Parts: sequence; structure tokens; C-alpha cells
Amino acid sequence: MAAAKLMDFDKALEMFEPVLGFEVHVELNTNTKMFSDAPNPANEAFHAAEPNTLIAPVDLGLPGALPVVNETAIRSSISLGLALGCSIAESSRFARKNYFYPDLGKNYQISQYDEPIAYEGSVEVELEDGTLITIPIERAHMEEDAGKLTHMGGATGRIQGAEYSLVDYNRAGVPLVEIVTKTIFGTDHRAPEVAKAYVQAIRDIVRGLGISEARLERGNLRCDANVSLRPRGQEKLGTRTETKNVNSMRSVERAVRYEIQRQAQILADGGTITQETRHWHEDTGTTSPGRPKSDADDYRYFPEPDLLPVDPAAELIEELRAALPEQPVARRRRLMAEWGFTDLEFQDVRNGGLLEVVEATIAAGATPATARKWWTGEISRLANAQEKDATELISPENVAALQQLVDAGTLTDKLARQVLEGVIAGEGNPQEVVDARGLAVVSDDGALIAAIDEALAAQPDVMAKIKDGKVQAAGAVIGAVMKAMKGQADAARVRELILERAAQ
Repeated sequence: MAAAKLMDFDKALEMFEPVLGFEVHVELNTNTKMFSDAPNPANEAFHAAEPNTLIAPVDLGLPGALPVVNETAIRSSISLGLALGCSIAESSRFARKNYFYPDLGKNYQISQYDEPIAYEGSVEVELEDGTLITIPIERAHMEEDAGKLTHMGGATGRIQGAEYSLVDYNRAGVPLVEIVTKTIFGTDHRAPEVAKAYVQAIRDIVRGLGISEARLERGNLRCDANVSLRPRGQEKLGTRTETKNVNSMRSVERAVRYEIQRQAQILADGGTITQETRHWHEDTGTTSPGRPKSDADDYRYFPEPDLLPVDPAAELIEELRAALPEQPVARRRRLMAEWGFTDLEFQDVRNGGLLEVVEATIAAGATPATARKWWTGEISRLANAQEKDATELISPENVAALQQLVDAGTLTDKLARQVLEGVIAGEGNPQEVVDARGLAVVSDDGALIAAIDEALAAQPDVMAKIKDGKVQAAGAVIGAVMKAMKGQADAARVRELILERAAQ
């Protein structure tokens, strides 16, 4: 397929106003699925499970299998609705969404349509420069996830060109909450940034509530981004596209920017926009057509006859409201002040999705500065090299323990990096790695003096220079000692012993 022509972004925004909308799906971390007792394990166990082993008759749509609503999923959905500033419905109802679902055995999805559990809310998002924008929320409704198709025999892993497809029903029936925004106006040049900030805000909210692991790369959090353009000064909205299941914050931003540029060029050339879903391609940074976008009538919604309405008690709603955590924007600003970070330092933590682990590392005994240093520095570097999330490599407790060994003088920064690699490699906690590899700093005066004497013998003129007041000449001896002792010498103590020798 030929690459789409793109208009310069700034020119596109001169001619057209971008209009946005987002549908974010949040997988809930309940122990079982939405309508069955099939297990719904945490990320690692879920992805390690063999295909079609986390299933029950309801998930497969077997005759006579009836759904039962997961109570914990309802509580989590109400908590999320409250955190989004929504009203909670006194009564809400499930509906059947009819569509060709090859990865849902019953060939329809149990969702909510005209009676969602939460409606009419808003969420405040913070852009990188501190600007606050309010995103209006239309609804948050409960539903079940579909399974997963694996297309076999093709070159791309997509259905086009595949010889056949395999269905894994493990994900079928996993509890979801879909958050739908109202139409978002007025973002202009900041539209891509607003998209990214909104998804970050939803991630922070659900993680704060503890109801989802909210990892985009694992599909716990999935964003569908709706973009349309209308000529400046025009009231009528343009035709929208829906870019599906974008799986990183950066990609959400890139996808919105790309669609603005693509649509602007089509409209400027006199063409029309097709209302359709589009697939995001991470490798090329482009979108491609999916299927024509259906309207609600096409899904033939009707009330789910096998489930009663959900009628949460007012006492339950107030109990969950009282348990809500601090809002993400307020929490971030409080932590930045408590930690003494500049805006730039705090951005490194916030934008890298490291806020929670840095906070946990500080709680385990590290200072804010050292916690930030490890997570945004060496750990992030190793995570990027391994194409993993930084939080997968090491626990906050082990990072704090590593820094405590540095603070105690047991390790230098260089040795600590070697210990970090050992911990990540599964060799144990920091102290165990130090003991096993023999990496502790040598501060024994006898060993250090012997190394100093050897270094001075190889550089006989250095001591004379030091005695003449050229103290910086000691650096050559310190370097030689550090090299001889493989970086494990206590450099400060080596310097003291050299100057003591010079004073004799």
C-alpha cells in the first residue's frame, strides 16, 4: 500500500480544527472473569498460561451456560466511575451487542448500552508544562473482553495473507470498563499531547484505585482514538476515524498527530474521509484502514435476558466514595513538593510511568534524589536494552537496599551498577550478589598501602610532586590503585593514605 500524503502539522492546524474523542478499555484485576468462575490471573501468569486453559462453559458460549455477574467487578466499576467524577446509576442494565465475534463463542458481547453504571463526569489532565485541561466523560460502562486470534501462515501476522487463524479464549470474558469521553474541542496544536496526557491520567487513576495493572503493552489498558477535522469557522463536525488499540503513551500521541496530518491532506485535495476504524503500525508510525465504523443501530442492542439489573445500594456507593485515593494531579504536585524536585526532574519520573516505583523506593529507605537517579538512569537504560518495562527488572525494595550499600561505603557507584546487573540476572538481593561476586569496596589499610606502594614504585616522581604541593598528582596513584584492585578500592581512603605518606 502506498504511503499516505501528509500535510505539515502546523499548516493542518491553520486550516482545520481537530476534534477528539477517546474510548479507553480498562481490564479489571478481579480473581475471576466478568460472568464466569474461570480464573483471571495477574499479567505474568495470564500470559504464561497455555491457550484455552483459563476458560469456563460461559466463556465458550456453550448451550445452557448462564452468566453470573462478578461482584468485585461491579465494585471496581463504581469506584472508577466515582474517580472520574461520574454519577452512579441507581439501576443499570447489561445488553447484548451483536456483531461477528470469531473470538467470542456466543457471537455477541455482553456490554452496557443505554443504561451504563456511570455517566456524566470529567477528569482533569495535566500537560507537561503544568497546563490543566478538563476532559468531559460521557459514560463508563461494564462489559467483557473478547478472546485473541492468532493468524498463521502469513508474512505479517495479520489476517491478510494468513492460511488459517487460531482462537485462544483465555481473554474472553475478562472484566472490562470502557470509558467514553464526550466530544473534545479546543485542543488545537496540543491535540496529540492532550491525547497522551488523558491516557496517562486514566492509567494513574486505575492504578491508584488498585483495580488494574493498566499496562498498555500488555493490553490491560487500550485506547481507541477518534479524530476528525473541520475547517476553521465551520460548525458542522467532520467525519471521524477511530484508531484502534494503540499500545503505548507515545503511540497515542503519534497516532493522533498522524491522523490530523493525513486527514488534512485528503480534505485539502478535495477528498472525503471514510468513517472507519484504522490500525496503528508502530514500526512505520502510520495507520491503515480497518473496517467501516458501525453505528449503535448496527449492533442490534437489546437487554441481556439472562442478567438482572445492577442496583447498587446508596450505602455501598458512599463507602466506595469515601475510600477513593487522592486525585493524580493533586498527588503529583504534593509529591513534587515533598521530594524537592524541579519540574524537569519530576517530568522524568511522571512521564516514564515511574512515579509509583520511585515512591515505593523512597518508602523503602532511599532518598528522593537517589531513587530518581536509579530508576531514570541505569535501570531505564537496561530496560530499554532488554525491551522491557523498568518495573519488571527489579523491585523498589532491592533498589533501596542497593543504595544503602552505596551510602554505607560498601559499594562505589561503579560497583553498584555491577550488583544491579546481578540482581536483574536473578542472582539474589544486592547483599547476596555482593557476597557471591566479592564486589565489596576494600577499605583495609594494609591492602590499600600495599597497592599504593606498588603504584608509587611504578611512578617514582609522583611523590615528589605531591610533597611540592601539587596535590592533584595523587590522582595518578589513585587511578593505578583502583585499576589494580578492579575498582574495589575505597578511593577516598586511598587519597588519605597517599597524603599521609607525603607528609612524613
